[in-house]
Order: sequence, then structure tokens, then C-alpha cells
Amino acid sequence: MSRVHDALRRAEQSGLLSPPMARQHHDGGGAPVGSMIDTGLNLTGLLEQIEEVPYRAAADSLLIDNSRPHEAPMEEFRTLRTRLNHMKSLQPIHSIVVTSPSPAEGKSLSAANLALAESHLAGNPTLLGDFDFRRPIVHTLFGIDRSPGITDFLLGKAPLHKCIKKIAGTTLYVMPAGEAVINPLELLNLREVKQLMDRLPSIFNWIILDSPPLLFAADASLLSTMCHGTLLVVRIGHTTIDSVTRAMQSLCNNNVLGIVVNGARRGELYSKYTYYHSYYTPKEGELPEGQNSENPEAVPVGAGPADSPERPPAE
Repeated sequence: MSRVHDALRRAEQSGLLSPPMARQHHDGGGAPVGSMIDTGLNLTGLLEQIEEVPYRAAADSLLIDNSRPHEAPMEEFRTLRTRLNHMKSLQPIHSIVVTSPSPAEGKSLSAANLALAESHLAGNPTLLGDFDFRRPIVHTLFGIDRSPGITDFLLGKAPLHKCIKKIAGTTLYVMPAGEAVINPLELLNLREVKQLMDRLPSIFNWIILDSPPLLFAADASLLSTMCHGTLLVVRIGHTTIDSVTRAMQSLCNNNVLGIVVNGARRGELYSKYTYYHSYYTPKEGELPEGQNSENPEAVPVGAGPADSPERPPAE
């Protein structure tokens, strides 16, 4: 692979190959390995070409629901969103890799819920990319097709706008993994991935990537070098301190923005929050204090924004 890339690069520099022309190169078996993308990739007008699909999340997907804003998981992901947006106001952060030390720690669900929380803000276009080519699940969470997706784009089999779907009613755009490949790390090493990550922030406020676990593949570590930050997801009762230490050491870049704690028991984590919720949230069929049937739009005295930086980010 590296010899093929070097040969193509030298040929391009010598003028034997024209950079704007899309082309494919092959491995020893004749199968296409990747496609060279125009180095002047222009994303102007991309959002207008993307197909919009209805929000078809499965009932058991555990995705947050904007129609139930007072549920504890929704509040926690809005808190995480607030902290990340505050960090973004202090430094240029647009792209995040969400990963975990080991499988089954909730990284994909955390990435999807964080992207949903960001997309609930007006004028905040957010891209959720499934870069876990080994065991992709984002397309299942949102009830969309796995292909075409990012691998199809990198292999030159589909244009970029065909590989992204917009979720109706939100500013969320989902890029599924695409067709299965036998060489995911080699595909991620293509320079076109870096070019894409450099250009996507020009049209998306946030790019959130789901990636394989750090201790089982080098994909997340590679992606972290192309993104502005990394979120590490751990699960209470599952993740060990040793695995967290080794996962942190495996990262090429020291750009960990924080750790998301998953799997906390509701009774332990939300004992005080439950009181807050019951005090400030009206019961079904009951209007909040300060509202009445003649003036349903009145806001209670002391009501503030839903986002609060005071609670620790946890799912």
C-alpha cells in the first residue's frame, strides 16, 4: 500500500498524473483500494444536495428524545453539549472522535446522543460520521441504509452528497459507514480522509466521529490526529483503571477533551436531580407556576436556559 501511494505521489509531482482527475489504484489482487480525490475538493452547495430522511429511531435505541426534554439523559447530554460549546468559544474545536478503551462501553450511543443534542440548537449543523468500519451501528440507530457511506466515497463509488443523510426536523446530518471493507485502517490512512476532515468544518459547526475501541484497533488513534479533540467513554462496573491508562497512552495526540461516564445507576446518580426535576417540572396535564390557560406562554419567574454547566457529564 505505501509503495503504491508513494509511486502515485511521485508521478503526480512529476506531472504524469493530473491531480483533479479522480482515479483508483488497486492492491495485488486487483481489487480497488481507494480513490484519489481532487485536492481542491469544493463543498459549496453540498448541504442543498443531501437527501432528507424522516427520524426513524428504533424504540429500544436509547436515543434522546427532544419531545421529552426533562428526562435525565437529555439533561446530561445538554450539559455535555454546553461544556463542549464553551470550550469551542475558547479554542477552535470543530471535530471530535468519540471512542472507548474496550467494546460495549457505550461509545456509539454517546456519539449519537451528543450529535442529536448539538443538532437541537438552531443554526448548528452537525455531522455524525460512523468511522467504525469494523462494527458500524449508527445506521441501525437511525434506521437508515448502511451504504452508500464514507467507505463508498473513499473508494470512488459514490459522490459525497449521496453518502450523507439529513435527519428531518433537526440540523443533524448522518454519514453511515458504507460497504464493508477488509482494510479499514489502510483506508483511513488515505490522505483524502485528512483533506475531508480539514474541509468539513467549513459547512458543519460540529463533526462527531464514532470510532472503534482504542485497545482493539489503531483506527481511533489515527483519527484523533486528524480531529481537534477526543472524548473517551467509560462504563461503570466494566471499564478498569488499567484499560483507561493504556487507552490514553495509545493515543498519538494528547487532545482528550474529557471522559463520559456511562452506565451509572439512576438512583445513585440522580437522587438530587430527581428532586430538582420533580420541583421544577409540571406533572402531566398541569401548567407550570406562573402560567394559566389564558396566558399559556408566560414563563415562570426564575426559569433559566436548559443547559447548565453544574452537573458532571454522564449518560
